[in-house]
Amino acid sequence: MSDCITHSAPDPVFAEPWHAQVFAVTVALNEAGRFEWPDWATRFSNTLKRHGLSRELDGGDDYFKAWVETLEGLLAEQGTAPQQDVKQLCQFWEEAYLTTPHGQPVHLR
Repeated sequence: MSDCITHSAPDPVFAEPWHAQVFAVTVALNEAGRFEWPDWATRFSNTLKRHGLSRELDGGDDYFKAWVETLEGLLAEQGTAPQQDVKQLCQFWEEAYLTTPHGQPVHLR
């Protein structure tokens, strides 16, 4: 009779779904040739330094907010997603979720 080995589910790599989503978008843009990973790493490091985040981060919101800021800056610089367009889209989403009844899907108009 062999010993029975039980496996528990691994801990999630990302604390929040949006962390995984922004990571996946960044990787997809890199794989599509929109930027080189060493350039991304330098930009992200500069964002962390600018915010004084020199301590070891654990992948929480502060880390991924810096990640989003870096990605938005890169895409704005390339002309892919100008800051005004991103700001306007954020406002549309905020209006949509604030006016959507609880439990209903959020739709942009």
